[in-house]
Amino acid sequence: MKAVNIFLLCFLGAALLSAVLCDNTTGPDGCCFQFYPWRIMKSFIGSYYYTDHRCPKAAVFGHNKESENICLDPNLVWVERIMRHLDEKGFK
Repeated sequence: MKAVNIFLLCFLGAALLSAVLCDNTTGPDGCCFQFYPWRIMKSFIGSYYYTDHRCPKAAVFGHNKESENICLDPNLVWVERIMRHLDEKGFK
């Protein structure tokens, strides 16, 4: 083989390998893109957790009794009250 062919083969192999390795990134598992639009009673939410800091919107997942995650805006007063209630309930 000519040196040019060997160089071209190595170059294409390196490009393919770098494309495969670059695609193996891990991103956030769960992000909220739309918040739940209505108020929820405190008794409906059993637990909550914040979304990953890499998500585009800061949000809270409220875990209800039916094992569903509901996306909530942590800046709303009623969401803050639910979170405070669950925190206090957990410390008793």
